[in-house]
Amino acid sequence: MIARDSLPPPPPFWHRLNSFFAFPFQMRPLAYGLVLSFCALLYEGIFFLPNALALVLIEIGIMLAASRYGFKIIALGARGIRDSADFGRESSDEWTYLPWKLFAISLAQAFLIGWLAWYAPILGTVGLFVMSFTFPAAVIVLVQSGSFFQAMSPGHVIDAMRIIGWPYALLCFFLFLLSSGAQIALSMVLPMLDGRIVLPIANFAFIYFGWVMASLLGYVMFQHHEAFGYDAVPGSDIDSGAPADRRTPEQIASQRTDAEVAQYITEGDLAAALGTAYEAQRTAASDDLSAQRRYHRVLALMPDKKDTMLDQARRFIPLLMRRDLASEALKVFKACREKDKAFSLDDPAMVIAMARAEWRNGDAHATLALLSGFDKRFRGHEAIPQAYELAARALVQGLGRSDMAQPILTTMEARYPDSEQTQEVRWLLRPAPAA
Repeated sequence: MIARDSLPPPPPFWHRLNSFFAFPFQMRPLAYGLVLSFCALLYEGIFFLPNALALVLIEIGIMLAASRYGFKIIALGARGIRDSADFGRESSDEWTYLPWKLFAISLAQAFLIGWLAWYAPILGTVGLFVMSFTFPAAVIVLVQSGSFFQAMSPGHVIDAMRIIGWPYALLCFFLFLLSSGAQIALSMVLPMLDGRIVLPIANFAFIYFGWVMASLLGYVMFQHHEAFGYDAVPGSDIDSGAPADRRTPEQIASQRTDAEVAQYITEGDLAAALGTAYEAQRTAASDDLSAQRRYHRVLALMPDKKDTMLDQARRFIPLLMRRDLASEALKVFKACREKDKAFSLDDPAMVIAMARAEWRNGDAHATLALLSGFDKRFRGHEAIPQAYELAARALVQGLGRSDMAQPILTTMEARYPDSEQTQEVRWLLRPAPAA
């Protein structure tokens, strides 16, 4: 992780609104936006197609190119790069496919809202509101992971919203205003114009406000880049105009240690990196997240330290869960399982919490893997009925295997006949009503 002592933490995004509106007017995005906008005038050059069809194809191409650049703005902004002149240093083929994945997400959500509206109009209205409110978080997850399925996962989306906190509502409000900006601008300008120039102006308006929104989302991700798993790019610009460094001495010391460990890793001296990270976490408070995260990352780089990594993870994972960082906790857990398939946690409540997190993510198989053997490992524990109920739910609702859940109900009725969890599983396995 890169840390620079001279840089203050990023200020809230509402303090930087002017910079987001100014971004598309930087030389490179401005030139690119204008070229894309005027490409709409080329439709007559495609002589072998009807003008209307040629125009539609060109507009799709313009939208695709603008979207790809928008995702690049978000991804690089999340790492602290806000000057378009520095964009050439960073590139990723993954950004090429993000517009298509976002289109697929929008299509899937539209089908779901349509089905809800058909089933009950009020549910369609509620679904539209929920999906509109969570859409920015879905875009953030898509940029972070590059995965369509993670961006569709309620668990990952809720984690992104939790990381941002209450400002997420304010972010949605600004994005709503910006999404209406192009229509408002066009309604004011177009009555004064006519002819072919209308097409480039309309395109530029949508491109401009789209890139403003991308700049805003990228900056919000950068505000929380550590929680989202991003490292600031060397030379990235946080805020040269910030009035003061508000970091605590502990934060400054932690960032210095980050920089020292990163330097050792860059030089290939993993032993020195491990020694520094170990000493920092040994002397830090037991709940120092940055120290434990740093130590874990160094251990993960050293194959001969597998046992030490697994032992440290048994303390690190509960710490992440207590900080509401379930996604990161699950990543650490899965990394440990890759090292040792028998890896498990010693705290039954923590196992249940992680299994619930996997279930919220929609991964029934991972939920069952976490709960496997729970009643034997924690024999007699009061959380066993909860584990049984969650396992039955994953089998029935996640995998459609009521037959495999039936033995669980039999066991629960024998051991916990009056428990709330037994009643819930009994309801899950109720006979289907006669046709």
